[in-house]
Amino acid sequence: MKKLLSLCMMLVLFASCGSLDQKGQVALKGNWAINSVTYPGSEYIKVTSFDVADSKCFEGSSWNFISNNNKGTMTLNSTVGGCPSFSSPIVWTVTKAGTFNLKITEGQKAKRVTEGYILTIQNQTENSFQLVDNVTVGGKTVAVTYNFTKI
Repeated sequence: MKKLLSLCMMLVLFASCGSLDQKGQVALKGNWAINSVTYPGSEYIKVTSFDVADSKCFEGSSWNFISNNNKGTMTLNSTVGGCPSFSSPIVWTVTKAGTFNLKITEGQKAKRVTEGYILTIQNQTENSFQLVDNVTVGGKTVAVTYNFTKI
């Protein structure tokens, strides 16, 4: 699930505003919650999301997106047994190609964080959207879908 993004790639993404979907980014401004995480075989297999916790721990998590500087926060609320409490600043972009690029900075400067995640943004409306992460589980690619709702 973890995808490496070189610092150069992120700098290019931020520097080349022509490749960013400004309208899509502005539409994400505000507070969101993940109301469900779905993927085939979820009753049998566990997927660790963003190298933080089991994907089901992200259900109920809150996310804040600030569109004018592409920063924000993500917070896991440890209401599910065995799930950690976790909160971190994030840096993100939405591209015209439909990708959502995410860096979890955990208090570091974004330029010092050389790894991140590339997901696909889908079904974006005023009050909901989905992020899809293609991960390899047992040699097969599985699409993990994070369903967001505006709060």
